[in-house]
Amino acid sequence: MSKLYHFHGGIHPPSNKTQSTQRPIACAPLPSKLVIPFHQHVGNRAKPIVQIGDHVLKGQKIGQSEGQLSSAVHASTSGTVTAIDMQLVAHHSGLPDLCVTLIPDGKDEWITHNGVDYQQTSHSELRHLLRKAGVVGLGGAVFPSDLKTDARHQKITTLILNGAECEPYISCDDMLMRERALEIIRGAEIMRFMLDAAEVLIGIEDNKPEAIRAMQLAAASSGDKMKVIVVPTIYPGGGAKQLMRVLTGIEVAAGVRSTEKGVQCFNVATALTIYRAIQFGEPLLSRIVTVAGNVRQAQNFEALIGTPIDELVALCEALADTNGYIMGGPMMGMPLPGVHVPVVKATNCIIASSKKLFPPPPPAMPCIRCTRCVDVCPAELQPQDLFWFAQSKEFGRAQEFNLFDCIECGACSYVCPSHIPLVQFYRFAKSEIRVREHDKQLADQARERHEYREHRIEREKLERAERLAAKEKSAQPAVIESLTPQQQVELATLEASRAHIRELAKSEVEHTVESPGN
Repeated sequence: MSKLYHFHGGIHPPSNKTQSTQRPIACAPLPSKLVIPFHQHVGNRAKPIVQIGDHVLKGQKIGQSEGQLSSAVHASTSGTVTAIDMQLVAHHSGLPDLCVTLIPDGKDEWITHNGVDYQQTSHSELRHLLRKAGVVGLGGAVFPSDLKTDARHQKITTLILNGAECEPYISCDDMLMRERALEIIRGAEIMRFMLDAAEVLIGIEDNKPEAIRAMQLAAASSGDKMKVIVVPTIYPGGGAKQLMRVLTGIEVAAGVRSTEKGVQCFNVATALTIYRAIQFGEPLLSRIVTVAGNVRQAQNFEALIGTPIDELVALCEALADTNGYIMGGPMMGMPLPGVHVPVVKATNCIIASSKKLFPPPPPAMPCIRCTRCVDVCPAELQPQDLFWFAQSKEFGRAQEFNLFDCIECGACSYVCPSHIPLVQFYRFAKSEIRVREHDKQLADQARERHEYREHRIEREKLERAERLAAKEKSAQPAVIESLTPQQQVELATLEASRAHIRELAKSEVEHTVESPGN
């Protein structure tokens, strides 16, 4: 049995997972329309490469990745493009983003797609295939997987598969491991090959016994290089740094990447997606989504990317007193700006909320310095100090107290007896710091442009003066040759007189310097 370590803090909120694990994963029917955002990943928005009126096939690329940090976007089914415009999407800001609207034709007709033998394919080609397939992390970060599997500048010894799924209500990874464990393991083998990792550790919380058994059985064929490790159930034990600490004992300091410690971490759903992309050439078109909360029957669905949330929730029958929806879990999820926003690659759970399930928080009271927030903080921060700095807008001090190490798990807010929304203050401070740093960067760029312009003007003046002097110098012999002999003698006499006067002036200056008292 592998030795387990512990991370600081953590809490035990009610899991509320059993409601959505009573039935197997269901395939959600084709929706009436698909709204597919071009920005579903970390980095640059994909560039549209289709036009209104185009008929597209399932898996056809409709958004080309732009820049190194980007990912492609594909049509989730066959149909007709009816709009490319700004539409409301799942985002904290509530602002619209560029999307394509696709009306399905009901045929679900695929493009031609084929996989490759990963053991006979170069690592660079495998990464290129992942980039083309639009594969990103499905654990929440949505970071392009082609970059995370790049082992050219890093030595990875341990690959971690994250199956902890610690946040309440969410059970999509649990059900995925129960039903598709073998595909996850095969995806892990591909990632281990690409990273040249010595071992694969699969961390699963002990409240998922069915998933643990399924993954252990599937991993048995891979030998001793792949281990399924049961970890204690605690929130936020599914955080990458926290799980890494539990499984390996490695702590990642502020400003240090896990890859510098020889460890890389992927979600189990990402492993399955990588397997489908390499083995069959399938781009990322759907994902497992937990629909739970204030619904008649919670369940997990395989939903196409772009499916409107209201059509997905309708499959579980939201109850009459539902007053909103949360994408993600109750601790780190975000309230959706509308029920018509689409499912995106980051959508792992939709929670129908109500006043009964999530009653309005009591009014915030002054901090009483009880330090409960300190006790539960998994990043070992001083949450009460960060709160004071954020509230007083002392952002420099907040950075000194490692504000950006906060993973916004909400554990501090959960235990606060004064009901202070601590995480909201941290998010505010982070956003303000980012805005100020962006403004400073723009100001620095403007100053550099101004200094360059001044330098360019001076350089051009100097170059003009040099050209004029060179022109005058080249013209002087011709002028002298045009003079009569008598004029040339007079010019030479004049130049000699000028030289004599300069010598006399120089001698007088030297005499004055030597005799300062005169």
